[in-house]
Amino acid sequence: MIEVIILAIALSMDAFAVSIGLGAKENSPRLALKAGLFFGIFQALMPFIGYLGGKGVLGWIEAYAHWIAFGLLALIGAKMIYEGLHEGIEEEFSAITNKVMLILAIATSIDAMAAGFSLTLLDASPYVACLIIGITTFAFSWAGVHIGKNSGTWLESKAEIFGGIVLILMGVKMLLA
Repeated sequence: MIEVIILAIALSMDAFAVSIGLGAKENSPRLALKAGLFFGIFQALMPFIGYLGGKGVLGWIEAYAHWIAFGLLALIGAKMIYEGLHEGIEEEFSAITNKVMLILAIATSIDAMAAGFSLTLLDASPYVACLIIGITTFAFSWAGVHIGKNSGTWLESKAEIFGGIVLILMGVKMLLA
């Protein structure tokens, strides 16, 4: 179960980073709730989709599953570190509408879908894992909006780098297990 919690925290870092940016732009309890719901729901749904896809092909690739999980987590982690080190590459949105939130939620949860493949290798219920991922992301996103008010975008890149490092380390652990 500790692996699921670590995965949930790592996957929530993209949404946390975006939420900090949103909070730096506009800070309100309503935006914090909206960010938490959008990001939390998508971060819970996408790993489940990835899990279903991974479960469907696990029989064919079982001998290589640890390598594939490592590769996916390492790529996602490297991408997060790269984005954290290269600030300003994300598109700026002037108004934080539901459409913008939907786009941001999908964009930040694509990585979670790929990471969902690794749920087939964890000794945990995928339903519980996805629920934990969603709740964790909700909490980090809600907090991120409030933190953004005070810190601006300074923490945004640090959160992505941290999440990337954690995902790479989880991939290495799966490879060595």
